[in-house]
Amino acid sequence: MNKAAPKNRFQKANKITIILLFVVIMAGAVVRSTGSGMGCPDWPRCFGCIIPPTDVSQLPAGYKEKYVADRVKKNLRFAKTLDLFGYNDLAIRLRQDKSILVPESFNAAKTWTEYINRLLGVAAGLGMILTAVFAFRYWSQNKWLAILSLLNLVVVGFQGWLGSIVVSTNLVPWIVTVHMLLALAVLAIAIVTYHLAKVHGKNWLNITPIVRVITYIALAISVLQIVFGTDVRERVDVVAARLSDYRNGWINSVGDIFFEHRDLAIIVLLTNVMLYALVRRHFNRHSVQQQLMSFTFLIIMLQIVTGILLSYLSLPPLAEIAHVVLACLMFGAQLYLLLNLYKSASVAEVRR
Repeated sequence: MNKAAPKNRFQKANKITIILLFVVIMAGAVVRSTGSGMGCPDWPRCFGCIIPPTDVSQLPAGYKEKYVADRVKKNLRFAKTLDLFGYNDLAIRLRQDKSILVPESFNAAKTWTEYINRLLGVAAGLGMILTAVFAFRYWSQNKWLAILSLLNLVVVGFQGWLGSIVVSTNLVPWIVTVHMLLALAVLAIAIVTYHLAKVHGKNWLNITPIVRVITYIALAISVLQIVFGTDVRERVDVVAARLSDYRNGWINSVGDIFFEHRDLAIIVLLTNVMLYALVRRHFNRHSVQQQLMSFTFLIIMLQIVTGILLSYLSLPPLAEIAHVVLACLMFGAQLYLLLNLYKSASVAEVRR
C-alpha cells in the first residue's frame, strides 16, 4: 500500500473543502442580498420537510403562527444567554422587539435559496469531517494538523448556530460582524492546515523581515476593511427597513462608516502596491508568491469596481454578492501568501 495515499487524500479533501467554503460564503451573500434568511423557518428540515415545498398549498394550516412561536422561543433563549454575559439592555430590547412577531409569508424562491445554501453548508461540513479524519495520518509528524482540523469542526458548529441567530433576531447588529469574522476564521484554519500538509518536510525560507511585516499589515487592514464593510451592510439593513421605497437614499443615510470604508480602500490599495514591489524584488516571476500577489491585485481591482457599482447604482444585488466573495478571496490569497513567506515547497523561488 502506498503510504503517501492517506496524506494525499487529506490534501485533496482539504482543498475541496476550501473551495466549498468559498461557495458557501457566496451562497450566504445571495441569501442575505435576497432576504432569504427566513426562507426556511425551521432547522434541520425546511417547513418540516426534507425536500421543501414549492407552493403555499403544500403547507399546513397555521404554519405562520407555528414558526413565529418557534422564533420567539429561540430569541428568548438567546436573551437569557445575553443576560449571562452582562448584555441586559440588549436582552430587554430583544424580548420587547415586536418585529419578530410579524410572520414571514411563504416565498418559494426564498425558500429554495436558503435550502440550497444549507445543502452547500452540509457539503462543506462533510468535507471538513473527512479532512479531520485524514489529518490523523500526520499525527506522529505534526499533531497541529489534526488539532486544527478538529477545532475547525467546533468553530463551524458554533458558526451554524450563530447563523440561525442572525436571521432570527433584528436587534443584535454586532452578531452579523461576528458571524463574518467566524467565517474568515474557518476559512483561515482550512488554508493553514492545507499549507502545513503541503510543505511538510520542506525548507524554511530565508527572506527579509520587512516582507513579512508588510504582509501582516496588509492582511490586518483587509480584515478591518471587511469589518467596516459588514458594518455598512448592517446599517443599510436598518435604513432599508425605514426607507424601503427609497433605495437610492440608503447609502447616504448610513453615516460616516460608509466613508471610512471607502477611504480605507485607498489604504488597502497603497499597502498592497508596496507589498507587490517587495514580492517582485525578492521572488522570481514564476514563484507562488508572485502569482498570489498578482491574483490579489486583480481581486483588489475588481473590488474597487464592485464598490463603485454599489455606491452609484443603489446597491445592485449581484455587485453586493461579488463584493463579499472578492473580499474573502483577497483575505485567503493574502493569508496564503503570508504562509508561503515562512515555508515553501522550494527555496529556489527566492531571488538570490
